[in-house]
This record gives sequence, C-alpha cells and structure tokens, in this order.
Amino acid sequence: MMKYNLNISIIIFLMSVVSLQGVFAQNAPKEEDYYRITTVPTPEGVLIEGGGVLCLPDGSLAVCTRRGDVWLVENPAMSNGFSPTFIKFASGLHEPLGLAYKEGAIYAAQRGELTKLVDTNGDRRADVYETIYAWPLSTHYHEYSFGPLLAPDDSFFVTGNVAFGSEEWWRGESRVPWRGWTMRITEDGQMEPWATGMRSPAGYGLIDGELFYTDNQGDWVGSGGLWHLPKGAFTVHPAGLKWTNLENTPVNITEAQFYSKLDKRQIRENGRYVKPENIQDEEDPDFLYEAKTYFPEMELPAVILPHGILGISNSEIKVDHTSGKFGPFEGQVFIGDMGQSKIMRVVLEKVNGQYQGVAFDFRSGFQSGVLRMDFDHQGHLFVGETNRGWGSAGTTNSGLEFVTWTGRMPFEMKTVKAMPDGFEIEFTKPVDKNSAEDLDAYRGKSYIYKYHPVYGSPQTNLEDLNIKGVKVSDDGLKVRIVIDNLRPYYVHELTLQGVKIKGGDHLTLHPTFYYTLNSIPDGDKLPLSELSTKRSSGKKKLVKKTPVKPKTKANNIVVLTDEQIQPLLTNNTCVACHSKDKRIVGPAFKEIAKRNYSNEKIVELIYNPQPKNWPEYATPMAPMPQVPKEQALKIAAWINSLN
Repeated sequence: MMKYNLNISIIIFLMSVVSLQGVFAQNAPKEEDYYRITTVPTPEGVLIEGGGVLCLPDGSLAVCTRRGDVWLVENPAMSNGFSPTFIKFASGLHEPLGLAYKEGAIYAAQRGELTKLVDTNGDRRADVYETIYAWPLSTHYHEYSFGPLLAPDDSFFVTGNVAFGSEEWWRGESRVPWRGWTMRITEDGQMEPWATGMRSPAGYGLIDGELFYTDNQGDWVGSGGLWHLPKGAFTVHPAGLKWTNLENTPVNITEAQFYSKLDKRQIRENGRYVKPENIQDEEDPDFLYEAKTYFPEMELPAVILPHGILGISNSEIKVDHTSGKFGPFEGQVFIGDMGQSKIMRVVLEKVNGQYQGVAFDFRSGFQSGVLRMDFDHQGHLFVGETNRGWGSAGTTNSGLEFVTWTGRMPFEMKTVKAMPDGFEIEFTKPVDKNSAEDLDAYRGKSYIYKYHPVYGSPQTNLEDLNIKGVKVSDDGLKVRIVIDNLRPYYVHELTLQGVKIKGGDHLTLHPTFYYTLNSIPDGDKLPLSELSTKRSSGKKKLVKKTPVKPKTKANNIVVLTDEQIQPLLTNNTCVACHSKDKRIVGPAFKEIAKRNYSNEKIVELIYNPQPKNWPEYATPMAPMPQVPKEQALKIAAWINSLN
C-alpha cells in the first residue's frame, strides 16, 4: 500500500479561488465556471494510463492501466481534505482496456481474454486470476479489446478492434475470428457472437438497457459516432464479415455479398497496392443509408459526431444517473474523446422506430486523451486518460482526473428534438424573446459523409439550412425552429449566433448543436401565422465600421485575417489537430510557419503529409485530399503570415 501526501488545504483554497473567478466572469462564461476538472495526484513512479475506470460500491475507485496493473484508489475525490490512497490490486495483465464489477469480483478485458480478479482474504489484493473466456490474437498491435460491459442479465460484452493489412497497411482486416465483432460472454465461459461491423470500438455502454458503442473514423467510417447494437446487427466496417460462415453467428451478410454492392477499391499498380483516396467532386458517392437498402440488418449511426468538431477518436459512453448531482443533464449521455481530450453530450430519441439525436460540446481541457469514465455516488465523473500510440491534446501522456459540477446553472441548450418541420430547442434558462425571434440569430447547414474504403470522409453534399421562422414559448425555455429543407440521414448543424439569455447579453455556453436526422417525425407542422419571421439585418440601420482589410503579400496572394480563416480551418477539420499558438495532436500553426515552406509546399503537405518531418509527434497526419485547392492555398498563406 502506498499513500501520496500533499497539502490538501492548498488545493481546496485554489478550488475556491477558481470558483470565485467564475462568479466574477458573468459576462464571459467559461466551461470551468460550471464544471471543474480536478487532477487526482498519483504516487511517485506510478503511471496511470487509464484503460479502465470503475467506481466501486464501497466508494473506492478501480483503475486499470495499459501497462497491466489494476489499482484501487481509496478516497479518490480527496474528501474532507484527506489524500487518496493507492493499492495495487493486480498486475501482469496484457493491456486491459476496461473494468466491470460483479458480486465482489473485478473483471478485466485483456487483449485476448476476459479475466476475473478475486480477493479471497480481504487484503485488497487479488489472489485469484481466473480466465472466463479467451479469444484468438494475431499479435497485430491494433488488436485492442475493449470491455467488459456488464449486461442486465449479468453476462458481459467485449468488443474487438480490427488489425491492418501487411501490404495494404491502411485497410482494416480481421485476421482471426471475432476481430471487428462484439462478443457476449457468460460467467460459465460460453461465448456468443453478438454483432459485427466494428472498426475501432473504443466506447461501449448501456442506454435504457440497450447496448450502444462508439467507433472511430477510418476506412469505411467517414466520421465517428454512436451506434445502437442489437443482436445480429451489422454496423459499418466490413472486415468482420469474414467470419459470418462460422457456427452461431447471427449476421448473414457475407464478404462476397458486401463487395458485390460496394467497391473495395483494391487496385494494383506496378506490382503494389494503391491506397484509395477521396475522389473530389465525385458524381455518385455511396452513403450508409443507401447500403442499408441492400442489407436491411445494417444499423445506421444513431448520432454522428462530426469529425474534427466533436472529437477525432471517440471513446467511453456514460449515462448521467446522479439525480441532479452533476447538473441539469440527468439521463443524458456523455461520450469521451481521446484525440481532442474532451467530453461531448448526447441526447437520444426514437423516431419511427429509429434511434437518432443531438450532440453538443460539453467540456474540454483534460490533461490527456479521454478514454474511460464513470460516475461515483457523489456525482463526480472520474476520467481515465492516455494517449500512447494515438496522440491527443493536453500536457501529459496519461492521467486520472474527475469533473465536478460547481452548482451554477449554465445557460445551455438542454436538449433538441426533431419536429415534422424542424427542431424544438429546450434551454436550461429562459432566452431573451426579442433576440430569439430574430431569424438572423440562427445559422446552419446539413451534410453527410461518404461510405467508402478511404480513411474518413469530407463533409459532403453541403447545403445551408433555410430557416422559415421561429416560435418562442411564453416562458422562454423553448424555441421551435421551422426549416423547409430537412434531409433524412443528414447531420443538421445549427449555430445560435445571436440568441441571448433573458436579462443579459451572453449566448449559450455552447451555441451549436449537431442533430443526426435518421427519420423526420410525423405530425402537424406549425402554420406560418404562428411564426416570427423578422430579421434584424433588414430593420437596423447599419453602423459603418472600418473593415479589417486582408493583408496582401508581394506575390499578390491575399492573406485572410484570423477571423476570416476560422471557417476554412473548421470546415476542413484543421482545428481537430492544430491551433494557432499551441501544440495539440499536431504542431501549432506558428511552428509550421517557422519551417519557411512555400505556400505551394504546404498545400502539397496537406494532400500528402510527411510524418518524418515531425518525428516528435506520435500521431501521423492523415492525407487531406478533400480540401479544395483554392482553400488550401488560403490556409497556407495564412499560416505563413504567422512567421
């Protein structure tokens, strides 16, 4: 047993200072004013790469590390000014990436087995390591196994990553049975193949008793998202279809059937396979919803988490059942992300038998990649963090932190529901009716991602949302937005750029929502007579301001301002890995500018990155051929203007 001593009184004092700072930040609310992140101090020499985080019934915390240890942390929230105590419960495991608890035992999913850990003599150390079930491995580095998740019937779910090809190093493949599958395992060692279509299913969770998982962008996965996973489902990635001919598999689609409908793009040139790239201006790309017409058992993503905006490597799923201890989001879903080191918030609904819903940003600023999360009985959300092999925003390679609601009510969109003619937004606090009735206070677009063997996808078929009118409820807590160009299966992104809080000037803390509209609800539409259609831009006398002129370089390339370049950086997902001033997953734009590349060279590196140029960064940049040449040149010119 090791005890880590620290001056808790200083920490409590600093927390108080942070809270007071939040009080005086009324005019510029920040995430930390409402949800505070606290780092759990660890003993010297102990590296907590949080592969699993589990709050136990006795109030202690179990944490498994990617290096093979399981720690018990007593008093992890540092209650009453006491330090946490770390006890090594188990060791020697093979990269466990999840924990579950049942009847006094802790269960861990190693790379190749589900293991039961039991302390038989009460000394807080496991003395029984029992294999419940083992599955094959090919030894490929990417064959992570995630879980276990304890099901309502006390069985366990475990998900398995795909490997990658030897020559086709970009193509996910299932080298051995059950890679790319979800397995259901019982206590007596029986395994039932449950579903396939997983690529890198780092997150899993139960929502209202139903199994869901998150997957990461990659080949065949245009953007990360949240999938419902009933038995027999096929979700997105075809690698696992290799094993549908084995006994007891509930999926009937074969590889041959799949590739008879969708192009594998397996091409050889000069004796070598050619990596498939995005086809710009493609006339008739494939989409997931179209594939579902060929394969009815295909599950569409319930919620797409737009890549580079709501994360780049989505992870744990956790539902808030704290009875209000974590703020106003009881029953909502929280999803972590490794690459951007943050947490998103999701609200699901079922429309015409299909899951769909809305996603928001929630909390960023964690010290490393968010992999695992769990709520304790006091309403703390514990977060296990790591970035080894993946790369992430943050200042460290690992960590253990927890999030606490400060008790202040944020001005947020609490939820968004689909309507026959648009969406209904519910807020945590009343809106200013005058600003909310202004159509110029809203700006949005819809888009979809391609379904192809290329690594990821650009936003495709973009279309601005045509907002016809709005209706604000009498209490100011709801706004109905009527849109006349809703599109099934598309992400509808809407920013409340001018909706203010009642009695104040500030906007919602996170002003943009992302709704995945798999099905448009039936029902009555609002008549135009009930809608506000006013636009401030057509009524206010414009005040002339001296415009900020873009700089012009000697070679006549116009350099956009920081404000002007931001939409290009966001839409092309540059901000997923880069910022202007600081290192995130990739180098800061200012650091790139110091390399003195020409604009043309930067464009070339956007399309064909050279990881060898940045050996100190663990995660290589993916090629971005979907960035239009004209926009790439503007981005390059702006980067060079920073030097």
